[in-house]
Amino acid sequence: MSSQNNSQQPSLIGGHAEYIKGATESTIGSVTGSQAWTSSGEQAKAHAVDTMKAASENRDPSQGYGKVEQKLGQATGCEGMVKEGAASKKPE
Repeated sequence: MSSQNNSQQPSLIGGHAEYIKGATESTIGSVTGSQAWTSSGEQAKAHAVDTMKAASENRDPSQGYGKVEQKLGQATGCEGMVKEGAASKKPE
C-alpha cells in the first residue's frame, strides 16, 4: 500500500530528467528552426520545474544525497539541487 502511495508522489530525479529532455528539445528546435520542438521543450521544462518544486516540498532532507547532490547542482547550475544537497548534507 505504501509503495502505491510513493508512485503518486512527484519525483525530484524524474523532474530533473524531464528538464534535461525539455532543454534538449528546445535546443534542437532552436538549431533547426523548428517552433514545434522549441515549444515542446519549453513546455517540458516548465512542467519539470513544477514537478521538482512539488517533490522538494514533500522531501525529507535526511533522504537526500548530500554533498554529491550539492556538487552536481553546482555543476549543472541547478539552484534547487544545491539547496537540497546542502540541506541533506551529513556533518563531516
